[in-house]
Amino acid sequence: MQLVALHVAFVLLLVGTQAFFTGLSVMNVRHADRLIKHKQLWVAETLGVEDTDEIRAYHRLKTAFSELQSWIGLGALLAVLYVGGLAWSVELLFASGWSTVVQGVVFFGGLVVAAQLFSIPFSVVSTFGLEESFGFNQQTPTLFVRDQLLTLGISIVFTVILGGAVVAFISSLPTLWPLAAWVLFVGFSLVMQILYPRVIAPLFNDFEPVESGTLREAVEDVFQRADFSTSNIYTMDASKRSSQLNAYFIGFGQTKRVVLFDTLVDSMTLAELQSVLAHELAHWKRAHIWKQFAASTLRMGVVFGLLGVLVAFEPLYAAFGIPETATYAGLLLSVLIVGPILQFTAPLSNRLSLKHEREADAYAAEVMSPEAMINALGRLATENLANPFPHPWYAAFHYSHPPIPERIRLLEAHQNAQSTATEGTAPADD
Repeated sequence: MQLVALHVAFVLLLVGTQAFFTGLSVMNVRHADRLIKHKQLWVAETLGVEDTDEIRAYHRLKTAFSELQSWIGLGALLAVLYVGGLAWSVELLFASGWSTVVQGVVFFGGLVVAAQLFSIPFSVVSTFGLEESFGFNQQTPTLFVRDQLLTLGISIVFTVILGGAVVAFISSLPTLWPLAAWVLFVGFSLVMQILYPRVIAPLFNDFEPVESGTLREAVEDVFQRADFSTSNIYTMDASKRSSQLNAYFIGFGQTKRVVLFDTLVDSMTLAELQSVLAHELAHWKRAHIWKQFAASTLRMGVVFGLLGVLVAFEPLYAAFGIPETATYAGLLLSVLIVGPILQFTAPLSNRLSLKHEREADAYAAEVMSPEAMINALGRLATENLANPFPHPWYAAFHYSHPPIPERIRLLEAHQNAQSTATEGTAPADD
């Protein structure tokens, strides 16, 4: 009876979570369709979009495709678990005679390969179907295959190292392994701040230093205003994959790096580009990166605490017919249970990110001008066909940035405050 109850709870947790978020997605699409029609004049005047049908169509199709993939993935996962696929794989690994750690390494490596193979058909349809039909895809089939192979190789390396280390911790530190795993992941996150821009990202894209010319002068102007210095300013050839716009800041100390997508450089005016850059620099100036890192570290501590309890929960192993010594399989089942908990607590972590993004917008308005940042946001929304009006509940769970209309509204208020202050300090007429 206990195992039956456990199975019911497990399935209800996974299916119920997916159903909840699918419901949010449906609400979001309907909400966006209604408001885009209602505020068509605002969309035309502020975002420069005369025909909103394309935004709505892209949003609907992308949402539907994402939900379809999620439900098929969940169905495949439950099928594997309940036809005995997990128990069979554990039995096969046990028969090999390898140590538990080696079994775990092979197990996690196999999971990565299976997940990649499952995702490839969806990636093909998304890239060469959906994204291409809306003019975003720039990838060739050769580049797509190369990306898939690179991603698979990198994923296997990191998953095998981290997963194998965690299994080793469980074996050697039965009570303290969550703490050891937490320390490992914190250290890994720090290393990735250095490793990603210098080793991993260059495997996928070319990064050209911005050394001279108008763009360099514009960038240095923002740096001077923001009291920021780094020689690591790059443009990235994002256009070989997509026409969408973006920029990012990564690293710390001497490794900090500013990256501008070439699509961003080609599509924006210098003033708009400077405002986007000022926004990114605000995350360094206001210590957002370290605050986010601290919050993530705390969250991961809670996650590993929960995993520690679940991995030691004997009925979980019995429910799926696997021996308790197969801790790597228990770890997988535990992650599946903790996953929904992370999804439902996402508004807590998003709340901090939203605060930081508002601060970054305000900083960009101060360093450059509110108007330039408003224009930049409008161009980003237009070029990326972003949904400007997400449902509040959907945004709470999925948005780490405030919706574009809210950001523009706050910038306009900032602009009005600046105008009022300027008028208040102007000399009176004689």
